[in-house]
Amino acid sequence: MKLTVPEMSLVVLVGASGSGKSTFARTHFAPTQVLSSDFFRGLVADDENDQSASADAFDTLHYVAGKRLAAGRLTVIDATNVQRASRASLVKLAKEHDVLPTAIVLDLPLGVCAARNAGRPDRDFGEHVIRRQRGELQRSLKSLEREGFRRVHVLRGETEVAEAEIAVEPLRNDKRELIGPFDVIGDVHGCAAELEELLAELGYADGVHPEGRTAVFVGDLVDRGPDTPGVLRRVMGMASSGNALVVCGNHEQKLVRALHGRKVNVAHGLAESLEQLGAETEEFRRQAHEFCDGLIAHYVLDGGKLVVAHAGLPERYHGRASGRVRSMALYGDTTGETDEYGLPVRLPWARDYRGSAMVLYGHTPTLEPEWVNNTMCLDTGAVFGGKLTALRYPERDVVSVKAHQVWYEPTKPLDASRPLGGREPAVLELADVTGKRVVQTMQHGRVGVSAEQSAAALEVMSRFAVDPRWLAYLPPTMAPCSTSSREDYLEYPEEAFAEYRAAGVQSVLCEEKHMGSRAVVLVCRDDDVAYKRFGVQGGGAVYTRTGRPFFSTAQNLELLADVRSAAAGLFEELDSGWLLLDAELLPWSAKAGSLISNQYASVGAAAQAVLPAAVSALATAAARGIDVTDLLARTASRESTVDSYRAAYRRYCWPTTGLDGVRLAPFQLLASEGASYHDRPHSWHLSMLEKLAGPRFQRTRTLAVDVLDETSVAAGVAWWEELTAAGGEGMVVKPAANLTRGARGLAQPGVKVRGREYLRIIYGPDYTLPENLERLRKRGLNRKRMLALREYALGLEALERVARGEPLWRVHECVFAVLALESDPVDPRL
Repeated sequence: MKLTVPEMSLVVLVGASGSGKSTFARTHFAPTQVLSSDFFRGLVADDENDQSASADAFDTLHYVAGKRLAAGRLTVIDATNVQRASRASLVKLAKEHDVLPTAIVLDLPLGVCAARNAGRPDRDFGEHVIRRQRGELQRSLKSLEREGFRRVHVLRGETEVAEAEIAVEPLRNDKRELIGPFDVIGDVHGCAAELEELLAELGYADGVHPEGRTAVFVGDLVDRGPDTPGVLRRVMGMASSGNALVVCGNHEQKLVRALHGRKVNVAHGLAESLEQLGAETEEFRRQAHEFCDGLIAHYVLDGGKLVVAHAGLPERYHGRASGRVRSMALYGDTTGETDEYGLPVRLPWARDYRGSAMVLYGHTPTLEPEWVNNTMCLDTGAVFGGKLTALRYPERDVVSVKAHQVWYEPTKPLDASRPLGGREPAVLELADVTGKRVVQTMQHGRVGVSAEQSAAALEVMSRFAVDPRWLAYLPPTMAPCSTSSREDYLEYPEEAFAEYRAAGVQSVLCEEKHMGSRAVVLVCRDDDVAYKRFGVQGGGAVYTRTGRPFFSTAQNLELLADVRSAAAGLFEELDSGWLLLDAELLPWSAKAGSLISNQYASVGAAAQAVLPAAVSALATAAARGIDVTDLLARTASRESTVDSYRAAYRRYCWPTTGLDGVRLAPFQLLASEGASYHDRPHSWHLSMLEKLAGPRFQRTRTLAVDVLDETSVAAGVAWWEELTAAGGEGMVVKPAANLTRGARGLAQPGVKVRGREYLRIIYGPDYTLPENLERLRKRGLNRKRMLALREYALGLEALERVARGEPLWRVHECVFAVLALESDPVDPRL
């Protein structure tokens, strides 16, 4: 006898003492799945038979069961459960966690139960107890389903118990094994002609896609439009042939009730559907009735990465089953109030959504589909004269066709100014960035930000950053290559090449590392574009990797004018009104003048004033016969390293007046309208940016290296030595393909290999002394590398969101998280 149990379920074993519940549980379920009342009595009272501890035992059992159900784990309750009150608390627990309660009843004869108890010395109660329990059980059998149990299995006699098999089944909404690709289609509402046009646009022929794609309908196929039967005929055919999935909408739910003969309010387009279906055959009406009646409230697809529900669905309800989940999926959550049009005021669930799954839905019409926290509403009001919209998954491409006419006048006018997600797109709120945050990224999963990190970033952002409307991106930190064991070197190119080789990345690009300051340049074609796209005047911004401005407002405008003039061809080629560039701004002293004078120059000046005198004094002492040989040698060595130290930072400084002498070395085209470019190889980026000509721009020299080719690796090492010998800072080694996944996951976007002399600026004049090098070789890099990957993923997410035109607060969520992570206690010299 096969007993089916939902995968996400609370299984309640019901039976008198001695009926074999514990043995049944051990036989058919994992030990961790079974919560036994006897065990919990022992847990709280050190005696499994101490009935006085039952209240505390069941409190503890319910608590543990709740934790398991919250995590979506199958849970089995091993207790007598013959009393309605004890079962009621378990049914309530299942409903609280939106899982299905299942009852398995072991109805064994009184004699069998009594005989088993007689053989157990710890069961000293009389047969009258078992008789009472069986009486309660018999009275309960007919009412278990009314109590709320969704499935009831009754095993009568030892033979049925022995032959029972448990089959754990996924819920009907669990289609995680279906990975797509999908075309998710918004509310159709009887617009059959528009549906056929959209299906053709998506590549379907007679309901079948040649590439095996599956259409997924978000519900509300019916009502209001001119041809509900035509829509149902097409969608039912696609569903029956396996070419479509359909979730139930509130309009299908109401239509089913009407076809059942229930009393419903024939409004909001239902009258049109009933009239149109009345003209069809009885057989078609029966099929349509059965089809709509069997629709699931939501689907979980692609390993849990995609959820489709008519009105959307908060994360806590994904993959669960209850009346509450169905209601939420069909109608959404409301405040209980109505607006001036008599429509319910809906709670903006998408605004607070932070789940890892993409949620696609409809129900509430809007003029344009828009991403809100990894969710999108696809109801673009086709029946109201808007558009019928679909989203290609996983591509995230939006495809729409215009409505042929206004088929039904909306109760509430579609308003382009009405904010999605319950807020204005350009408004930033303190709640977006305070406290502990988790940002979902496409490339690196969830990235967490602690409350302390958020507080530190808020201080920087509010006091020093440029207007946040310009902050579309902050670049990630960059880790150095592994520490070299080569004599006199802390960093050497061979380690960088070896790292990428170990990660499975064969082709890398070595880029000259300019000794400047990392700069992000957002430039708009004109002020109109700036205001329309970013909501701010000024034509763009040039800012540091922590969001601070480099120059005064006037100087910023002057620099942007040079970039805008040089980028005229790129605006046209990329069909974009704005460009986002990653660059180095030179010289270093343009930004770090005070740092150089107050820190580096002062150290150099002090050392130059003191050490020659110290060498002279020690030499005099040695001439008098005092043994200061070692001290004199060390001091003389320090004197020479100070000269190297001063030369190191001086070569990265040159005088500038205003912007005269300031140069820009762009090396990556980050994004433009509708596109981000991390999937393009670095060679493409550099070739595009070479089109920025003029005295303001400096070219970035590069060398391609095959890390599996010894000759190529040797050429890369020689090139680095040549750069650093000529006074260069060093180079950055990047995967040639740009965004790359290696053998261990996301590859580092770049590692820096800094020159021996440049590192004096970082670690001090004496770092090359053997004892100092030995100490520095023990520096830990793992924390820096993990930080670099998290910031990189956040940056990519920000670029995707800004390219898609998502609201400012969605973009800023990622940008702010990068700045927050910068407060991590990582050695700043790395």
